[in-house]
Amino acid sequence: MHSTSYIIRFTLIMTVIVAAVLSLMVSGLKDIHTENESVYNKKGILSAVATQLGKEVNTLSNSEVQKIFESQIVQKAINSKGEELTPEQVKSMTGASSVVDIDLGKENKKPADQRVFPLFIFKSADNKTYNILYTRGKGLWDEIWGYITLDSDLNTIAGQAFDHKGETPGLGAEIKDNKSWYTQFTGKKLYNEAGEYKSVAVVKGGVKNKNHEVDAISGATITGNGVDDMLDKGLAYYEPYIKKNKKAEPQK
Repeated sequence: MHSTSYIIRFTLIMTVIVAAVLSLMVSGLKDIHTENESVYNKKGILSAVATQLGKEVNTLSNSEVQKIFESQIVQKAINSKGEELTPEQVKSMTGASSVVDIDLGKENKKPADQRVFPLFIFKSADNKTYNILYTRGKGLWDEIWGYITLDSDLNTIAGQAFDHKGETPGLGAEIKDNKSWYTQFTGKKLYNEAGEYKSVAVVKGGVKNKNHEVDAISGATITGNGVDDMLDKGLAYYEPYIKKNKKAEPQK
């Protein structure tokens, strides 16, 4: 039988070896993990312009996603006043080297006047320009978030993509999985005819205002309320930017 000191030495040596191996693995896989996380974020953004892109985003390879971002997406960031930030300011305020790599969960916990708000400009194959806004909120179990695409009028929703951290499959998770639900947002308006910000509400019992309401998901009231609140508050942060850049709509 081995002595107690031998067992202790053996355990310590094995612990050091395992720790070293794990450290090397983490270090060696860091670049791959970073790239995969970045591509995942980019796919979420592109999902909000899937119709304009004319492609099923989940089928795109990493290289295809990167190519689309390089050729058709302009990454911007603004502050709470709607002022565009320089890459140096973004780096200083968030630690991220590009807008798409900002830790948006961490950013959402800051006071609004200290946050950086991402903005992605997508140019389609037919040279139409779309603004993709980001918003984040709370669902039933954890955080939910979404990318909302606005048409050139900066009022009409032209696309959307929602995601979540832990909503219930078949219920709250439908905000991401149920295409017939989330496509209700397409064509809705952020502003009414008087130019007042109204956002888009998630309602139970049927839509009464076709420009500013969508039907709720049956059995997912709290998640639906979270989406409602997320859109109302989150998109309002972009109002200063929208007001600076919004084109007047033609008179009817």
